[in-house]
Amino acid sequence: MAKVKIVTDSNSGITQAEAEKLGISVLPMPFLIDGESYFEDVNLTQEAFYEKLTGNASVSTSQPSVASVTELWENLLDGDTEILHIPMSSGLSESCHTAMALAKDYGGKVQVADNQRISVTQKQSVFDAIALAKEGRSAAEIKTILESTARESSIYIALDTLTYLKKGGRLTPAAALIGGILKIKPVLQLQGERLDAFKKVQTLKKAKEVMIEALAADLSTRFSEFAAQGEMRISVAHTANKKEAELFAEELKKAFPAIPLTFSDPLSLSVSCHIGPGSLACACMRALR
Repeated sequence: MAKVKIVTDSNSGITQAEAEKLGISVLPMPFLIDGESYFEDVNLTQEAFYEKLTGNASVSTSQPSVASVTELWENLLDGDTEILHIPMSSGLSESCHTAMALAKDYGGKVQVADNQRISVTQKQSVFDAIALAKEGRSAAEIKTILESTARESSIYIALDTLTYLKKGGRLTPAAALIGGILKIKPVLQLQGERLDAFKKVQTLKKAKEVMIEALAADLSTRFSEFAAQGEMRISVAHTANKKEAELFAEELKKAFPAIPLTFSDPLSLSVSCHIGPGSLACACMRALR
């Protein structure tokens, strides 16, 4: 029986230290900041990233180089090893498509699972994969299982500012200006490969109410069967907003006492780059194990 080794990227929110404890590998996502290269959780901490971002540095995201991906795979592979690679959603980055193309040269020894998740939902997929591998599932079997459950998660994100959407070209300057004057806090929805506007509110309190209502709707409709079986989980994420995230976590526990709250993590820097600090997010996802 082949041994399955799990690879993911830092968009999962899994740190290098956590990866070592879990026995998995995490590819750090690269950033170009004022012309210099940085790698998430290697030479770029959360604190340093936000200091540069709010200091008006030029920040752009990229994908892991071909060399970094193949070097990691080749270091992990041996005679009886398979690799399951779980990148961020293909709809949000080309890194998934790149990994899929590279995997074709490995004769089935490397399987790339595109289950269209990111951040805390991607992290849950990694934990599911670890459990499935321990049960003796092959990399190909785990890939199939993860991809078949790709749509079984939701993320809602309340933004504190429209500045970074404007910088990234996702919002016109005029709309950002009007939003700033009116103190609009948009709530975004991340479903699989799409990041879309969900609702516009004017206070953080109302944004949290909207997100709790959205989770309640998901859990009572799309995910009602999984919730009844005890398979759903809730998580909280944030961008440099830990205190509010901790308070929100308590609110979610009260709102959904029967659903375990599993993670309260920072959002990945690849997402944070486009939405800025002060954001608050929640997610619900099916846990396979």
